[in-house]
Amino acid sequence: MLINTYNERIGNTQLVRINSFQNKNINVYAKLEGSNPSGSIKDRSAAYVIEKLLKEKIIKPDTTIVESSSGNFGIALASYLKNKNMNFVCVIDPKTTECNYKILSKLCKNIIVADKMDECGGYLLERIKIVKEYVATHENSYWINQYTNVYMKDAYYHTVAEEIVHELNKIDYAFIAVSSGGTISGISTRLKDENPNIKIIAVDVEGSIIFGQKPKKRNIPGIGSSQVPDILKYAKIDEVVIVNEKESIECCNKLIEEDLILAGGSSGSLYAAIKKYFAGKEFDKPINVVTVFPDKGDRYMGIIY
Repeated sequence: MLINTYNERIGNTQLVRINSFQNKNINVYAKLEGSNPSGSIKDRSAAYVIEKLLKEKIIKPDTTIVESSSGNFGIALASYLKNKNMNFVCVIDPKTTECNYKILSKLCKNIIVADKMDECGGYLLERIKIVKEYVATHENSYWINQYTNVYMKDAYYHTVAEEIVHELNKIDYAFIAVSSGGTISGISTRLKDENPNIKIIAVDVEGSIIFGQKPKKRNIPGIGSSQVPDILKYAKIDEVVIVNEKESIECCNKLIEEDLILAGGSSGSLYAAIKKYFAGKEFDKPINVVTVFPDKGDRYMGIIY
């Protein structure tokens, strides 16, 4: 099929079975979001949110969009806004990988680096502070605010979750990574609307404070947070699984070695959580488990592979 527009390249990603997961009567499927145009699931929310804001006249074509991002959402916004000839300011930090920075610098002329570490051992709170100061001092600028913006939730509800419910007739468990909160809020709501009995398992990493853990330095971007995202109040979570970064790295390597899937860091965390959750469990009849791998591993060569 010939694809003519940028928007046509977003979505309709592959849902594949994870064959390396060997546990009787448990089928594990993963949605591979790395095939989106800028390389992650965040392309879906970038497109949805910008178009929604324009339609509602909350922003105009000449509005400068501002956002805090450790990588994927910044790249997705930069790519989408460049396609629309709109201005973008991205606030990143020293933990942004060299690969992500190089990609972002090709797409966005205005990058601000937050270099002051917060009390949780990350830079998120400082990034947000810089964004707020920028918007307060620049007219016709708008902060997307992925941590509270309900359009982020709606984006995943109407896109990736909608695809999943049409691709799998029956889903018993869904494992979703938590960071800024929009992904799990949208996907969990849509899957629960389809099947109220589905178990939604939130996956986080050690050092993230989202579910009451003590803060500590985290090295893998894209999962966990130094604050509890406000948008998470919309998520329908049944259980939480916490993994560590060693487990995440081991599962990333297992995925490429045994399933030929080059997965990003949060994808490894998800697979580690699935393995941990179902360890020792047995089922009398087949169950289906679905997860969403947010991006590919090519941007993580220096920290995972």
